[in-house]
Amino acid sequence: MRSSWWLRLAVVCVMVVLSAGVMTMSAAVVGKLEIFSWWAGDEGPALEALIRLYEKENPATKVMNSTVTGGSGVNAKAVLKTRMLGGDPPETFQVHAGQELIGTWVVADRMEDLTWLYEKEGWKRVFPEGLLKLLSTDEGIWSVPVNIHRSNVMWYVPQNLTKWGVKAPTTWAEFLAIAPKLSARGIVPLSLGENWTANHLWESVALAVLGPEKWDALWNGKLSFRSPEAVEVWKTFGEILKYTNTDASSLSWQQATDMVVRGHAAFNIMGDWAAGYMATTLKLKPGTDFGWMASPGTGGVFMMLSDSFGLPADCAARDNAIAWLKMLGSREGQDTFNPLKGSISARIDSDMNKYNAYLQSAARDWKVDAIAGSLAHGVVANERFMNDFATVMEIFLQGSNAQAAANAAYAIAIQSGIAAK
Repeated sequence: MRSSWWLRLAVVCVMVVLSAGVMTMSAAVVGKLEIFSWWAGDEGPALEALIRLYEKENPATKVMNSTVTGGSGVNAKAVLKTRMLGGDPPETFQVHAGQELIGTWVVADRMEDLTWLYEKEGWKRVFPEGLLKLLSTDEGIWSVPVNIHRSNVMWYVPQNLTKWGVKAPTTWAEFLAIAPKLSARGIVPLSLGENWTANHLWESVALAVLGPEKWDALWNGKLSFRSPEAVEVWKTFGEILKYTNTDASSLSWQQATDMVVRGHAAFNIMGDWAAGYMATTLKLKPGTDFGWMASPGTGGVFMMLSDSFGLPADCAARDNAIAWLKMLGSREGQDTFNPLKGSISARIDSDMNKYNAYLQSAARDWKVDAIAGSLAHGVVANERFMNDFATVMEIFLQGSNAQAAANAAYAIAIQSGIAAK
């Protein structure tokens, strides 16, 4: 009888364990998850690493990678707008943290508040306070950041500068002094790509001319877009454009970076995804095969942007999307993605031994530099302003009229609600 009692007890214990296992499996997400982003080509490996991690953690799911190619998400945002307005949102989508999301889809009541997820995962303790403010309104927290990128970086090849007898300029005045010497040798002083890369260059020039406080003042209505300082930005920008490549409009940002790597150009201003491209795709060694510094005139300032993912209201596979967001915010997710992407973790507790020399330097600067938000990548302005600013840039590239560009920027600032009349 005694042995029979122990046998029955053992059977019950086994059944409990098996039952718990079944419950755990049934709680796991199943089915499909659509991920919408613009990470393709050379940025694809970082996204693919995240997808592999997600499918490993959620083996009953299959990720649909809906990527729309085009630098800085120019094409993806247009497709996303069609889907969001048409009632067919992806389960989750890449979006720049800040006004690109809040000023477009949060104000339209198309996103779900994620405050509960932040509290459950303890993320308020591991994401910096300033970043949390960028992701939030008084009504909630709206996306999960996967990284921190730096916009204001000048790239170059150290041995090429030595060969040409020039040093990386710390101001735009220094650049304009050495640019004619480089041009005389048949070297493009500053490589440039398609329209959005001109916007990207413009914000670094504006940050140098205005400084971080007046840069912020543009976006809170305290400094007019047609003020003398703002006009000076366009004048300086126009002088710099004289020393860029004439075929810029036909080149991607990668091709503009290639001009520097191949010695056809001396410098390029691009975000630190260029470091990911050079290190991951081209297999170049940071600090040896390519060098970097803050763009001229912006030393001590970190112009930032952050890629993030949100949860559209009424998405088809909500549980699967939440599982994706949990993975993105985790330390493992961040440290899987960022070393490949050429960005640093948004968390304060990541293992920096997994990051290369450039990313370690960026992480150090992030902790001590003054912080400014990017225009070209959705931090400081809403989608309406950004779309119209691309038209202002096209007009300026054709005519180089600084006052006209400043007046046009002032007009679209009023129309998009950034500045008062």
